[in-house]
Amino acid sequence: MPSPIISLFSNAITLFSSDIIGNSCGGSIFGLEPWYYYLPKSALYTPPNSHTTQCSIAHFKFLGPQNNIVPVLLAVVDDLLRVAGTVAVAFVIVGAFRYVASQGDPEGTAKAQSTIINALIGTVIAVVAISFVDFLGKQLG
Repeated sequence: MPSPIISLFSNAITLFSSDIIGNSCGGSIFGLEPWYYYLPKSALYTPPNSHTTQCSIAHFKFLGPQNNIVPVLLAVVDDLLRVAGTVAVAFVIVGAFRYVASQGDPEGTAKAQSTIINALIGTVIAVVAISFVDFLGKQLG
């Protein structure tokens, strides 16, 4: 018999896991993957006599070597890295506007170049980290 806390948490996961349309697992929204993206298909519920998997959690494991906490955390980290990459690209654009607005002022041009270089470095780091997290998530799921 599961403890009341685990049962409550499992019910909350089932409640928040349903999709708005038809309770079937959907795809990404604005390029952000859902929290259950890296969960193995065995953890999701498939109704009898149906070929579609629903987003209801059937076997969410908290402890042990096959726990489902790590894939959920990887999906959250993946989404946060995607947001960070988008912000970095926005800073490239901001740096470009600053560069144009500096009108040849050496100090303003240097600040704009610094913003652009730092944003490009952040973009590269985000892309590499997203690839690494995606690789890890697909290996675990």
